[in-house]
Amino acid sequence: MAATVNVFVYGSLLVDDVVRALLNRVPPSSPALLPDFHRFSIKGRVYPAILPLPKHTVSGKVLMGITVPELDMLDTFEDVEYTRTTVQVTLLDSSDKLEAEAYVWSDKHDPNLYGDWDFEEWKQKHMDDFLKMTVGFVGELERPESKPRVATYESFYSQDGDNPPAP
Repeated sequence: MAATVNVFVYGSLLVDDVVRALLNRVPPSSPALLPDFHRFSIKGRVYPAILPLPKHTVSGKVLMGITVPELDMLDTFEDVEYTRTTVQVTLLDSSDKLEAEAYVWSDKHDPNLYGDWDFEEWKQKHMDDFLKMTVGFVGELERPESKPRVATYESFYSQDGDNPPAP
């Protein structure tokens, strides 16, 4: 593997504060499009999933120069729900094509996927809590019996009787 890689992000990792909580820095980035994929909402989750779907496009950005330890952290954060996949994106500022890693939803037949995920709506309704959950996840990794991100997410959103938001 190269010393650094580019990672296409399209959901919560579009927010610099979430990236900073995970990587302790905000890498350079460029707006990009991922052709022939669709960004879905997920029932019971506040974050999105992407899957290949012809004639659709996902907007996002490419995080540039991600190191191997940073990629390991992103792999841990994305957990078993996603599979890291090499994709071809188009940079919006130059129209150049670029190879990048992207986290694709692992279950292609998941009945909980629906519609379109709306980043602006997520920022208003869920960003603050998601950032708190992310900071808690990073802190949890330092413990000898750390929980995977999905378990951290589920326990965070079940505190005080809160459940993951329904669609």
